Amino acid sequence: MMNVQQQQQDGITSSTRKDYGMRRTRSLPTSSREEKPQSVDFVLDLSGMSLDSLPNPSINLALISKLDLSNNNLQSIPESLTARLLNVTVLDVHSNQLTTLPNSIGCLSKLKILNVSGNHLRSLPTTIENCRSLEELNANFNMLTKVTDTIGFELINLKKLSLNSNKLAFLPSSTSHLTNLRILDARLNCLRSLPDDLENLINLQVLNVSQNFQYLTTLPYSIGLLISLVELDISYNTISTLPDSIGCLKKLQKLSVEGNPLASPPMDVVEQGLQRVKEYLSDQMNGAHMKSLRKKTWMGRLKKYGTFGGSSRGLDRVNQGDQGLERQGFIMNPNPTGYSSIQAIASPRYLSMFSPRRLFSPKRC
Repeated sequence: MMNVQQQQQDGITSSTRKDYGMRRTRSLPTSSREEKPQSVDFVLDLSGMSLDSLPNPSINLALISKLDLSNNNLQSIPESLTARLLNVTVLDVHSNQLTTLPNSIGCLSKLKILNVSGNHLRSLPTTIENCRSLEELNANFNMLTKVTDTIGFELINLKKLSLNSNKLAFLPSSTSHLTNLRILDARLNCLRSLPDDLENLINLQVLNVSQNFQYLTTLPYSIGLLISLVELDISYNTISTLPDSIGCLKKLQKLSVEGNPLASPPMDVVEQGLQRVKEYLSDQMNGAHMKSLRKKTWMGRLKKYGTFGGSSRGLDRVNQGDQGLERQGFIMNPNPTGYSSIQAIASPRYLSMFSPRRLFSPKRC
C-alpha cells in the first residue's frame, strides 16, 4: 500500500517540477498509526514563485488536499483546473492579482478553508454557496462591494468570516442565518448598518465592525442578544448611543468603543470600565421598562390624554347645559379639532363616568 502511495507522490513531484519548475510537494499521513496509515494527504505548494499563469498540469489534481498558490502574480485561475480539485480541503490564493474567482469553485464540495485575501475581487461568485463544507472564508483586502445575498442560507458550517478592508455598505440579511459562526470581522468597510436579527448568531464570540467611520451611526438592538459574544469592537465609527440591550451580554469580556461621539453611556461611565458600562445600560433598560409600565396604568392613560389637569373651559360648557356631550364624557372645545379636559367635576353623578372599568371596557367604542 505504501509503495503505491509513494509512487503516486513521486509522480506528483516529478510532474510538478516539469510543469512548474517547482520542487515542493509533500504527503501527510492522516492517521497517527504509522504502521497502518489509512490515507495520505497531498500538499502542493506553489507559493512565492512569481507565477503569472498556471499551465494545465499532467498530474492527477484529485489527489491534492491542500493547494497553495499564494504570493504570485496570478490574474486568473483556470476553470478546468479548479473543477478537478475534487478532494481539496484548503485553497490559498492570497496576495495575487485576481479580479475574479472561477465559477467552478462551486465544485469543491470538500473545501473547508478558502483564503482569497489581498486580491482585486469586487464580488464572490454565487457558486461559492455550493461549498457547504466551508468553515473559514478570508476575503480581506479586496474591493468587495457586496456579498452574495443568500450566503448565509447555504454556508451553514461557516465558523469564521473575514471581510475587513473592503468597500461593503451592507452585510446580506442572510448573515444572521450563519448559526455556527464564531468570528465575524467586517472592519474597515463602509458599513451603514448591520442586519436586524443578529440574535440568531447564537455561537458568535467575536464581532468587529470598527473603523467604518462616518458610515456606521447606529447598532441594532439585537446586538445585545448575542448570547455567546465575548469580544465586541465598534471603535472609530459615529455611534452616539449604545443599545441598552448590551447590558445583557453576560459573557462579554472586551468592549472597544473609542473614537465614537458617545452620549449614552457618557464617557465618564465608559472610562470606569466594561462592568460599569453594562450596569449603566441595564439601569437604562430597567428604567425604560418601568416607564412603559406606568404608561399602561389607567391613571397614566387618563393623564396622557389630558383628562385631568386641563383648562376649565369644559366646566363652563357644562354649566351652559350641554347635556348631550356631558353624558358622553367629553366637552367640545371652541377649537373643533380637539377636546378640552374635564376639571373639577367631582360630584358623585360624574365620578362614575371616569372609572377605569367604564373608560377602558372593551364594549365601549
